[in-house]
Amino acid sequence: MKLGTVCLLALLPLLQASTIERLERIQPTTWHLGMNLNPADGHIMSYTTGWTSDSFIGTYSDALTKDYLNRVVWRQPVSYIAIVRHQRGEVDAVKVFRFREENRSLLSRFLDMNPGREVVTEGGPLQESVSANAQNLHDDPVFSVGGDLGFNWGNSDNGHRIVLTGGNLSPVGVHDDNTHGLGNHFSCDPGTGREHAAQWAHEISNIQDSCPHGSCPWAANSVLLQGTDHGVGYTLGSGPVYGNYAIYVSKDASIFPGPGFRLQLEVNVESKLRFFEPAVFDIETEL
Repeated sequence: MKLGTVCLLALLPLLQASTIERLERIQPTTWHLGMNLNPADGHIMSYTTGWTSDSFIGTYSDALTKDYLNRVVWRQPVSYIAIVRHQRGEVDAVKVFRFREENRSLLSRFLDMNPGREVVTEGGPLQESVSANAQNLHDDPVFSVGGDLGFNWGNSDNGHRIVLTGGNLSPVGVHDDNTHGLGNHFSCDPGTGREHAAQWAHEISNIQDSCPHGSCPWAANSVLLQGTDHGVGYTLGSGPVYGNYAIYVSKDASIFPGPGFRLQLEVNVESKLRFFEPAVFDIETEL
């Protein structure tokens, strides 16, 4: 055996292990608008309205300026969700999450109210993009706290359709009006979605240190809300609108366009997939 051949054979495993060929493929994916929340359009999308009714709310033309729910999208099996705060259709901030249980529709997830209180995403946000010009971030119900998404969060007769685990999540039997998020009600049966008293419905409530129910006197307008879409319960106080909140879903898209992007009913993105393969060597050896 020649000396050069012996050296080459000794190095061959190292060459095969360290030499990698990288292949890339562009895959087009699509986000679909399932819901839009405008907390000052005169329609209250509370815990008991819209989320499980399996019906259209709003119109295509006003989908990004008023409350909106697309029944078709709501029924599609999806694996990813993006919550987008926007100003008249221009992205202000966005968080993208991956569902723990893939290929389930939003309708089926929001119908799963009993027992509810389910953390439905895992690993925190896959993407969090916030405009440098974004305002009112200190108590935003989505962008001021971390963690994963919780759906159908009920405690006593309080119900909240979407919450972040980084915020206060009241224990199941505690009646304290101290959990806040998207799609809220302080007088309902969170296990069935039935309303008890309409005056406690409210669409968007901000993260806050509320006065817990029963431990200190209630004060007028003490629960800080966005906009005017709420009932006449005397602790519910109107407040500034931080933006509309759009909910997009996808079966396979895991990234969303960032601040400044103009939203549409469908948002197309391109994902870059990378594949790694060992390179093929044609090495002649002499024994």
